[in-house]
Amino acid sequence: MTVPTLENWLPGQSLPPRLGKVFLMVADCAVEIAAALRSAAVSGDTGATDVVNVQGEVQKRLDVVSNEIFLRRGAASGVLSVMVSEELDDISLVGNAPGDAHYALVFDPLDGSSNLDVNGAVGSIFSVLDVGKAHGITAADVLQAGTRQVAAGYVLYGPATVLVLTTGKSVTMFTLDEARGAFILTRENVQIPPDTAEFAINASRRRKWYAPTRHYIDDCLAGKAGPLGKSYNMRWCAAMVADLHRILCRGGIFLYPEDEDTRGRGGRLRLLYEGNPMSMIVEAAGGASSTGTRRILKVEPHELHQRIGVIIGSRNEVERAIGYFEGFNGTGMVV
Repeated sequence: MTVPTLENWLPGQSLPPRLGKVFLMVADCAVEIAAALRSAAVSGDTGATDVVNVQGEVQKRLDVVSNEIFLRRGAASGVLSVMVSEELDDISLVGNAPGDAHYALVFDPLDGSSNLDVNGAVGSIFSVLDVGKAHGITAADVLQAGTRQVAAGYVLYGPATVLVLTTGKSVTMFTLDEARGAFILTRENVQIPPDTAEFAINASRRRKWYAPTRHYIDDCLAGKAGPLGKSYNMRWCAAMVADLHRILCRGGIFLYPEDEDTRGRGGRLRLLYEGNPMSMIVEAAGGASSTGTRRILKVEPHELHQRIGVIIGSRNEVERAIGYFEGFNGTGMVV
């Protein structure tokens, strides 16, 4: 019996051949990054550099390593014309791109890198866009709403390395067999349960929350005697990939909404590198995503590192949470 690997799964998916090559390239990046994470953990080389990235964050050494792996393998893949990384100020053009290489890879090379020092879960997130040309590309070509994504996915580096892929129709999971160096198909047509009693939020920001966020979480914490009539569990991994993977597997809701502290930036998370790809995955699995007032995938980006508020997960719970934002005008007042 043939073991269902990513390589022998792709031919039956009616994908454009070049998109299949993007998936294989991301898988190769994941294998290399997983090995780099293990080596760094043994050597203790998980700390910070002296570099502050475009996001205003001090880079970890493994942020830099992971970014370089994506850039190197992406440029050599022959299927990308441009790459856009959370770690770079501007787009990275692929100078030797073939004339029919129209894809852009937009990625966060190492999500949750603050977890590295404590051996916590981290991940990589990516989105694939069609920019329609191989050369003469500008940042404007990749400023596309999430509804225009060709594909998206993430890699979770945890007890096992898991690759999750979608083209918007369904969600498929693969798990790395390290002995073979291959990703084995482990779940197809993943569906998020529509209801949940589990939420993930950074509670340390409570004093900055807008009133709708505070009221929703207060009602969750009120338990069975409260207005929601059930007891909720709280989970928080400090890595979006880890929190969303749990939700994809068993349901839940993840909130990182705009608040008083992030009002001027539009939110905390990045639209192109986190909000859009994760929303595509979650919606393809039957879930929902919103800023609180609008569907994330409908937001028109105006800059590469644009930030956004995120409420995402089990459909019925997301709809319940955004109901608290009805009439909210973004100033802490409900109108």
